[in-house]
Amino acid sequence: MGHNYSRPLTPGQKLERLLERIPPSWHIRIERQAGEADWRALAHAPGQEGQWSAPAADPADALEDTWRRNRTLLA
Repeated sequence: MGHNYSRPLTPGQKLERLLERIPPSWHIRIERQAGEADWRALAHAPGQEGQWSAPAADPADALEDTWRRNRTLLA
């Protein structure tokens, strides 16, 4: 019996997929404070403030969090 399981995305693949979905006009900022393991990100449309992501162990997870928070602000 064959199975067709999909593999989870690597952090690099996830980051690439997110950057393709976020409009090119949006501002994107990903940062990690010196001495800390967690990342945070901010992505927002021009003229908007936007919300920072929650701290995340991976930059792609942080970017996904801020994208989910701020894409609804456009509506």
